[in-house]
Amino acid sequence: MGVEKDRWGILYCPKRGITHTQRRWEKIQRFLEENKVNFDFVQSENSTSVERLMYMLINNGYKTIIIVGGDSALNDAVNCLMSVDKETRDSIALGVIPNGVLNDFARYWDFSESNVHQTVSWLVAHRIRKIDLGCLHYINKHGKPCKRYFLNCVNIGLIAAIMNLRRQTRSLLGSRTLSFLVSMLLLVFQRLEYKMDIKINNDNIKRRVMTVCIGSARGYGQTPNAVPYNGLLDVSVVYQPQIMQLMEGFWLLLWGRFLNHKSVHPYRTSHVEIKEANHAHIGLDGRLMRDLRCPISIDINQEVINFLIPE
Repeated sequence: MGVEKDRWGILYCPKRGITHTQRRWEKIQRFLEENKVNFDFVQSENSTSVERLMYMLINNGYKTIIIVGGDSALNDAVNCLMSVDKETRDSIALGVIPNGVLNDFARYWDFSESNVHQTVSWLVAHRIRKIDLGCLHYINKHGKPCKRYFLNCVNIGLIAAIMNLRRQTRSLLGSRTLSFLVSMLLLVFQRLEYKMDIKINNDNIKRRVMTVCIGSARGYGQTPNAVPYNGLLDVSVVYQPQIMQLMEGFWLLLWGRFLNHKSVHPYRTSHVEIKEANHAHIGLDGRLMRDLRCPISIDINQEVINFLIPE
């Protein structure tokens, strides 16, 4: 016997290293109860348990599933949805209450981590938008063809390296924000560059590149004009800026004007091929992908997920 149609299944993903996770959930729970939401919730023990719990919610028949988490948890959720049959997937609406480090995909829709009451009110209205997913096709280290979907972006090069170093320094520095800023400064002054071979539309890029972002949404500011329901990917390729130009680039990134930098080369496409990216880190929705090698290809799946958006 399945759950009631209007009952939500909520997957709570606490922030690692944060001590007041229980207080955070109690605050969210209070707003849910004030809005008379019927719900059941499960809590992830760690990042590896999100997919298992997501499958449990799907198999138990929940038609509204809310992720209380960040970009990586949302990524796990949509990959679970894409692995089930279309009829089941089309019957489910996915929503988010931001609870991650950057919450970039949630921020695209104006969902704010600091305004849970507004977020819950919007989710209760149950306004659904079909959204796109990008798809990364690759060969893993065992030679097996694999694919992984993403909502926000794929990063190749410097930004992915910053995310990797941030994970390594977080336990030493404690603060996620501080570890991110320290990691960025350490790597920026190294001016890391990678030999790449990329095909975008009719352009074949074979040269040293600092970073590439392929975004279905805003891509942490690197693809600010991307729209997650137009059937296209936005791409930004950054060549070799001088150190002052690099600092200017980060300033423009913070202010949403990244594409104005002269070292940034923007594209819009439905398919990208990465034939070579020597020693470059690759991140997908903020999570480092360790089990892949080039060549890789990236394309777009149009309007495949029911996503709850603001009124």
